[in-house]
Amino acid sequence: MRTGPALLTALTALAAYYVYTPLPGTLNEPWKLMLLGATFRCAQDLSTFAHYLGLSHHLHVLNFVSSYFDKLDPESSANLKVTDTAFDGVGVRIFEPKKELHGSLQRSIIYVHGGGWALGSARTRSYDSLCRKISENVDAVVVSIEYRLVPNVHFPEQIHDVYTATKYFLQPEILAKYSVDPQRIALSGDSAGGNLAAAVCQQLTQDDDMTTKVKLQALIYPVLQMLDFNTPSYQQNMNMPILNRFVMIEFWLDYINSSYSFAHAMLVNNHTSLDVTEAVSLRQLLNWSSLLPSSFKKNYKPLLQSIGSPSIAQEVPALFDPRASPLIAHKEILRKLPKTYVLTCEHDVLRDDGTMYVKRLEEAGVDVTHDHYEDGFHGCMLFATWPMYFSAGARTRDGYIKWLRENL
Repeated sequence: MRTGPALLTALTALAAYYVYTPLPGTLNEPWKLMLLGATFRCAQDLSTFAHYLGLSHHLHVLNFVSSYFDKLDPESSANLKVTDTAFDGVGVRIFEPKKELHGSLQRSIIYVHGGGWALGSARTRSYDSLCRKISENVDAVVVSIEYRLVPNVHFPEQIHDVYTATKYFLQPEILAKYSVDPQRIALSGDSAGGNLAAAVCQQLTQDDDMTTKVKLQALIYPVLQMLDFNTPSYQQNMNMPILNRFVMIEFWLDYINSSYSFAHAMLVNNHTSLDVTEAVSLRQLLNWSSLLPSSFKKNYKPLLQSIGSPSIAQEVPALFDPRASPLIAHKEILRKLPKTYVLTCEHDVLRDDGTMYVKRLEEAGVDVTHDHYEDGFHGCMLFATWPMYFSAGARTRDGYIKWLRENL
């Protein structure tokens, strides 16, 4: 008779241990974030176990668990026409304000979803809801791109998909079809989608065949480099829920189609040690000692290895490719970029990626707006509605939409 209560107590303690994560006092709604983080971690553990059993690739399982039952068919409303189609073979979901409500050309936002290049979809509830909100509040045509995911394809195929769909949409006859003003188009994305948006925006500036240019780029907690996994934000937030440092490294390795055996070397910056010739000059482009404000640097010290793992650079050439890491693009490329918005969150390993990009863009003469949220965490913008509402999510979303409305 005593076994039941003892077992219940043990299970309760185990669940509490699994859920509990020490969080900074500046975070609002910490227990809600702990539960959300535990849910994500549980999905990751299940996918890893399935992979270990040989049932399927862990990213296929994780994508299934996280989004299979969350995908929505296109559903129009009183104000919006929502359709799924393809732009030059790349799937897109289009949100159009009803044309009878307008008598002129409309603004447009090309949106690229996040998910570590491996998860998420333009059709999931979170991104469908976000793009609806953007379209209604900015009064703009939103094109949400359904690029192919890891492990089906790897770098640079995701960039090719986003570039292909964007270039197709920017054709004068396609813009006319959707009643879009060619002078009022933005390219935007969050997290890995911010990475793809930044890379494609850089490519568009170098394409002499493009007659239509994007007016703005808007990057939401973007991932922009894989040369330094010991920036202050990576050190400060290494165990934060939703996206910790080791998971980010795994996403990178999956994206560039490399072995997890490199993870430890990257964790301690051995992949960009001083004996890696290609890395020395590029590390100067993301010298956070000069690119970050003192409030971000705090007492953290750069981790520069004298002797590391030069073989990684030879086996993984994508390490030093600016298409993968837009932060290391040269100033000649950056100065051609349009007016830019960058949103960062304090409790996010990627905080410093976005902040360093802001500084490099400003040094290149680009007009940049940087919105930083002290109580924000990675991915928070997707949690701005029921059933998982965070005040930081609603404020980041509304601030981003406000900037688009005022600048596009």
